[in-house]
Amino acid sequence: MTIPTPGTPVTGAAREALAARAKELYLSGCTIQSTADRIGRSYGATRTLLVEAGVKLRPRGGMRGRFGQRGAK
Repeated sequence: MTIPTPGTPVTGAAREALAARAKELYLSGCTIQSTADRIGRSYGATRTLLVEAGVKLRPRGGMRGRFGQRGAK
């Protein structure tokens, strides 16, 4: 897959392929910002692609357990 030039609209099959790649990266643990960096799009465009791909977005701030400790359960 070729990465589209930033700022150019992505439509059709290219958009579906880009959304699938974004979904793959995000579900493997990347943040929206790191996913955006890897696919060459803005944060907002990447978030839109993820939502269109049916991804359930993680809450902001990463995983938190009881009493606000990261990683604790």
